[in-house]
Amino acid sequence: MKTVSAREANQHFSKLLAEVEAGREVIITKYGKPVAKLGRVVPKEDTPERRAAIEKMIARMQEGADLGGAKFDRSKDYDRQ
Repeated sequence: MKTVSAREANQHFSKLLAEVEAGREVIITKYGKPVAKLGRVVPKEDTPERRAAIEKMIARMQEGADLGGAKFDRSKDYDRQ
């Protein structure tokens, strides 16, 4: 695992991204203390169960929620007429 200062990371960010793409992790330090880690993003596997859960959530959002007759008026929230 490579360690670089925030200044070095800023100056050589493209190079660090190339290293991360190659599978290497990079720790970024600030005043000698580790504050961030650059690493590869591992995409979630798109399983049928995951896809079904996403579709179900989209359907729920499109239906909306029953607010029991409550209404919202933004002008009241912002003291406008």
